[in-house]
Amino acid sequence: MFGIYERDGRVYTEIVPNCEKRTPQAIIRGRVSTETIVHTDKWRGYDGLVDVGFDKHKRINHSKAFSYGNGNHINGIENFWSFTKGRLAKFRGVKVNFAYHLKECEWRYKKTDMQLYRELIVLLKGDNKSLVS
Repeated sequence: MFGIYERDGRVYTEIVPNCEKRTPQAIIRGRVSTETIVHTDKWRGYDGLVDVGFDKHKRINHSKAFSYGNGNHINGIENFWSFTKGRLAKFRGVKVNFAYHLKECEWRYKKTDMQLYRELIVLLKGDNKSLVS
């Protein structure tokens, strides 16, 4: 699985076929502007992002202590994965339609019960033009 977290709380996830560096790079290139500051951990799959136009690529080293005051962290996506694991744990494993469960977590993340309710009503009425993707 691969995920992108925007600082406003929106998340994009995708089930990936492999962990070769061209796989996450293709997703990042397709979904993120090259002007964006991209924060990643030190996983080697992110090697070469600068070479494909992401000049503002910042790497976070989890093994070193650093100050979060500078805004350089990946806590948002880490929090999303924790939320997703917690939600899916109640199913004791998801063997069928895992991608749908993942997308549901993506949709639910950082929304209040009232926001979820309103969006569900819109979906049930069939007027999804008012939903923000």
